[in-house]
Amino acid sequence: MARGELTPQEIENRKIISENLKKLLLEKKSTQVDIHRITKIPKSTLTGYFKGTSTPNPGNIQKLANYFNVPKSVIDPRFRQKDEEIFSKMRKAIKTVSIPVLGTITCGNPITAEQNISEYREELEDLLPSGNVFYLKTSGDSMTPTIPEDSYVLIREQPEVEDGEIAAVLLNGDTEATLKRVKHQGNLILLVPDNPKYSPYVINEENPARIIGKAVKVSFDL
Repeated sequence: MARGELTPQEIENRKIISENLKKLLLEKKSTQVDIHRITKIPKSTLTGYFKGTSTPNPGNIQKLANYFNVPKSVIDPRFRQKDEEIFSKMRKAIKTVSIPVLGTITCGNPITAEQNISEYREELEDLLPSGNVFYLKTSGDSMTPTIPEDSYVLIREQPEVEDGEIAAVLLNGDTEATLKRVKHQGNLILLVPDNPKYSPYVINEENPARIIGKAVKVSFDL
């Protein structure tokens, strides 16, 4: 290829830039004179860009992008690849984790616990607490307004919680589960709903229970 001769890609880039500039100019209902007045790009230089006979340098692409209030990649296809490379690096840097949803846990009367995985939800790894975590989906309204019905509650596996914290608790020989606030009164452990129309569930020797984790996050789909 002779020195100074354009490659097919460079010719195509000029054509695309020309078409993009014409489209933006029409949308803005502006003129090349207006662009020259604001950007200080010489009129003859702008003419070359619009005709596709010259290629804008990065500095002028930035000026044009500022004038039309668009990303540089909207004007110049050379910047699209750079944007894609940046987004690719960002996606690699941001790690997501698939968190299993283990059936449905009741927020009203306890129901039989379904420990099978019904679905997965994606979460950013950096935002997750340490330890093993899983989601449980609520039903019932005994924990409203703190936890709306049909919410997804992120549970961190741990055998104990502090007084007043919300825990996922297995009852009746690990055959039923409930989500309640744990409170201690003497030798008694109470599973207390946040909704005042429900009564606390008393844990004692006759009604044993096992904490399977602490509720650390609530989310729901609109």
